Amino acid sequence: MVRRSLLYCGVLASLLYIVMNIFIPPLYEGYNWVTQTVSELSAVDAPTRPLWVPLGIAYTFLIAAFGWGVLQSADGNRMLRIAGVLMILHGILGLTWSPMHQREILAVGGGTFSDTWHIVMSVITVLLMFLSIGFGAAAFGKRFRVYSIVTILVFIVFGVLTFSEAPNVDKNLPTPYIGLWERINIAAFMVWLFVFAFILLRAEKRTSLIKSNKEMIREKQIFVKQDSKIKETV
Repeated sequence: MVRRSLLYCGVLASLLYIVMNIFIPPLYEGYNWVTQTVSELSAVDAPTRPLWVPLGIAYTFLIAAFGWGVLQSADGNRMLRIAGVLMILHGILGLTWSPMHQREILAVGGGTFSDTWHIVMSVITVLLMFLSIGFGAAAFGKRFRVYSIVTILVFIVFGVLTFSEAPNVDKNLPTPYIGLWERINIAAFMVWLFVFAFILLRAEKRTSLIKSNKEMIREKQIFVKQDSKIKETV
């Protein structure tokens, strides 16, 4: 039951982050989700930062908990064990994110180490997502592997498009589609995470049923033996 609860954290993490990206942007007057990055919602002095940060922390805890559930479900599957460790790292390191400054501040040289670390964490997070998908895919069958490869290709294509516009953020220059490209990647990972968690939950349910059936058979065998002994005594 505990393991299943941990695996459900993957579903909750996916849904939470999607909800955050749907309902928080409209609270930021003038914010454009197509031309602006997700990080700008939690930037220094951004009006949505007080709401985004606690929900973001909840998301990272859910990811770490899910990773622990994956690790517990590995049962000797090395690829799944590595995927679990990567998810735990994803969650724990997520707590070390620092906020970027708003574009206007960055354009006049107001950036600090906080902005540098924000970029470093962006790269680390994308790498952890990429590796999690790869090792998670290797742990299951062909269909999930093909789906995961498609997800990785989406990551590569839209990751390149995102990073091609990223230098203009610091210069406060137009970034016509950076928010869209970034959100396509986010959606791809969240959907993959949801599917991954669902497959693990289904496998866990199947394992539980097998164990339950074995227990029933074992108890029946014990009952038959005891009944035979009673009859012999009589």
